[in-house]
Amino acid sequence: MYSISVETEFCAAHAIVIAGVREPLHGHNWRVTATIRGDTLDDDGLLCDFHAVEAALREVVAPFANANLHDAPPFDRRNPTAELVARHIADELARRLAPALARGARVSSVRVTEAPGCAATYRPEP
Repeated sequence: MYSISVETEFCAAHAIVIAGVREPLHGHNWRVTATIRGDTLDDDGLLCDFHAVEAALREVVAPFANANLHDAPPFDRRNPTAELVARHIADELARRLAPALARGARVSSVRVTEAPGCAATYRPEP
């Protein structure tokens, strides 16, 4: 099994609803770690080119950078929890990277840290 990870960071605000109560709007420096896994490498000996993962990850988080997450789809209609942000990033990253991945490789996890010591990880089903 091989894995590669790429990290990025963006600043964004949110005010999630917890038990029916909306918290005050506040910002975070969101750190994102995306991990790709697979059993085989391509003919060049790669699971996926790091540059392809970096570019796709930048595209996925670009609408969130220096924004209120409530103004950016899909969080204009969904509670922007760290868990759901991680899932959205994983799903979009998988869609964008599909042509660049080695056969059998996949996005295995996306970890989102919104504050030191506070992280959510989403692992799509294989």
